[in-house]
Amino acid sequence: MSEQVDVLVGTTKGLFILKDKGGRSKWSVQGPFCDGMSINHACGDPETGKIWAAGGGGWFPAGVWRFNDGAWSFSREGFEEGVQSVWSVIRDGNRLLAGTKPAALYESRDDGKSWQKLPALNELPGAADWMPGAAGLTLHTILADGKGGIWVGISAAGVFYSADGGASWEGRNRRGNRPGPAGALPRDFGDGVEIRAEDEIFSCVHNMAFGAAPGLIYMQNHQGVYRSRDGGQVWEEITEGLPSTFGFPIGAHPRDPDMIWTFPLNGDSKGRYPEGASAAVWRSADAGEGWTDMRKGLPQEACFFTVLRQAMSVDRAIPAGVYFGTNSGSIFASTDEGATWVEAARHLPTVLGVEVVK
Repeated sequence: MSEQVDVLVGTTKGLFILKDKGGRSKWSVQGPFCDGMSINHACGDPETGKIWAAGGGGWFPAGVWRFNDGAWSFSREGFEEGVQSVWSVIRDGNRLLAGTKPAALYESRDDGKSWQKLPALNELPGAADWMPGAAGLTLHTILADGKGGIWVGISAAGVFYSADGGASWEGRNRRGNRPGPAGALPRDFGDGVEIRAEDEIFSCVHNMAFGAAPGLIYMQNHQGVYRSRDGGQVWEEITEGLPSTFGFPIGAHPRDPDMIWTFPLNGDSKGRYPEGASAAVWRSADAGEGWTDMRKGLPQEACFFTVLRQAMSVDRAIPAGVYFGTNSGSIFASTDEGATWVEAARHLPTVLGVEVVK
């Protein structure tokens, strides 16, 4: 069964929409929308056709664009002074959730017209000492289970969990004792700061995805790929078999709890491009116990692009489709769970986020 999908593409020069012309085999590109604002992430409602696009920064004010009844509107109402950009936006039941830079979580209960900060996250002990990653202190990933459970990823503070819709929070950064490539790395951060491998994972989480089983979450961290079967209470490293420990996005199958995809890069300080300048999405069919490189249709020579943390998404069709965007402006699509790839769009601006309307 093949389903028609739309792919929302956030870029440094606005939001673009890849429209499926049938069978997920041909695509048209619409846009740019949002007045050319840098769009970090977007989400949509397939039943109503509404779209929300989060962005801002530089010359543009931080806020969320909303598409409804054929028209776009922009709101920054309720975002505190000092918010530099909005990095993520998701639907959670009858509300929207948005993450910002500097790291904070906001909600909207009027369809994105206005926003209110959920203050408890920033009132956690130690929150004042959270350190920024290379892109700043950003709340870039939000997962919600529809039952009050929320997980957020903050670079470079870690993973945090709320069981009550955002009223209270706790850290979810404990590492299990399972050995792996990242666990063998030095844990000395200088100035006498050291983290024991068996106690915590590195705090710079890059992206997370729900697996298709209760409590199952996958994560790409700055120093490896991890799996949790208990909602993030303990993380097991599953990096073994990948060409590097470094990467940004991760995607999970909507029905198969054991199938995941990631895009390793050659390292933090080595250029952040595919190992050997040869592109591959790496897929696991056994929950990270083993990995296979999926290359057919991807550039295999002189490939120096980067795939950023929010630039991969998975649809719900049968078989599942996987999509990712590059900082060189291409969108690659697979309609056979990563076995083969086509370039669905090219020459877009730098791609910051890719999200399927689902």
